[in-house]
Amino acid sequence: MHLFWIILLVLLCTFAVLMLLVVLIWRNELRTMASLHQVDGNPFLYVMEYKTHYDLDHLVEQDASGYMDLLNYSVMRFLKFFKFRFFLSGLGEARTPQRVNCTSFQAARADGTGFLFGRNYDYYKNPTLVTISRPQKGYASIAVCDMSFMGYNTRHLPIPFIQRVNSLISIYEPLDGINEKGFCASIHALPQRFASQQQTARHAVGTSTLLRLMLDRCATVEEAIALVRTVDVRHDPQVNVGFQYILADAEGNCAVLAFDPDNNWETMVTRKAKGSDHMQVTNHILDPKYYSATPDPSVGNTESLSWQRYNTADSYMTERNGRITLPQAQECLSLVRITDLPITDGIAMGTQYQLSFKHLLPVLETVHDSLYEDTQYSNVYDQRNIVLSLRNWNDYDVTHTFSLKK
Repeated sequence: MHLFWIILLVLLCTFAVLMLLVVLIWRNELRTMASLHQVDGNPFLYVMEYKTHYDLDHLVEQDASGYMDLLNYSVMRFLKFFKFRFFLSGLGEARTPQRVNCTSFQAARADGTGFLFGRNYDYYKNPTLVTISRPQKGYASIAVCDMSFMGYNTRHLPIPFIQRVNSLISIYEPLDGINEKGFCASIHALPQRFASQQQTARHAVGTSTLLRLMLDRCATVEEAIALVRTVDVRHDPQVNVGFQYILADAEGNCAVLAFDPDNNWETMVTRKAKGSDHMQVTNHILDPKYYSATPDPSVGNTESLSWQRYNTADSYMTERNGRITLPQAQECLSLVRITDLPITDGIAMGTQYQLSFKHLLPVLETVHDSLYEDTQYSNVYDQRNIVLSLRNWNDYDVTHTFSLKK
């Protein structure tokens, strides 16, 4: 019996030491995971304070431009000194529909005291995550993510603590956001023809990584344009979509960036019209080299109502001389939202990705609940007060607000 108690004591002490090491090594990751919670009891809307360190310089040096590269990098950062690399089965089978519907705009506040940045993200009804970050090197920001890119869906939510591990990837996967300087940016899908594949001696970055770099490092549109030209932008070819970015700063400057497939992927910059107080973008190219005033599948997503949404938003703001209130910004977004739009290209996102180290981290799934697209969330960013007003899942009766103020 005496030996039994000695063995038990040794086991308990060993366990306590291991737990202490876990807490010491992963304390910031654990704090970040602990901060994740539902917003106002909404089971499909979450907010998280990103409290662990991330090094964008190091990420850029890895040339992690593809989704798998980024996922592997994120896991390696989490595992710290453990060396591990994994692969996802079925990745090549999963494709993003060509028809992805998003609308963004910048407009002046009606009282003349700043600017508003509006953004509809139209995809599936997936859970939404708002990530608040205060990096050691860079500007604090509020960014919004589609949690399906982290493996969550309406049946797999980050309720058990261990299942929150995937949410740590969110820092590298913003779809839109605002930083403490009032700089805003968002990503918009284009036909695959415009999937940038820049290939120079510069380091490569992927779609959402570029947005994170801009949020952390840029206070103005000009700074963001200059930053883009210091890296190679490579859109992952496996997602079957190209992308463009709208950038807007607190001084009212606004521009759309895309990449020229017929000129070595040179950056194309389309700026807000001189004298105008507003600019909008949807899912077709605005650069004069490719621009079409009527739906053209070679330069935009014709099935996404891209031209119709673009013209509707433009007309709404033109009627108000580009000066609107927050409720009017929300009303404009409601006019171009998507509700139960059937998928007609035959692509169903039903692939389940199984991590090869499934006992270490939870299964990563990308399974959508229907073959219909909707406005997943609708955001208005106040570029003066640095406040996000978010409406989730086409619920235009409830507004959730987020601020960098603690």
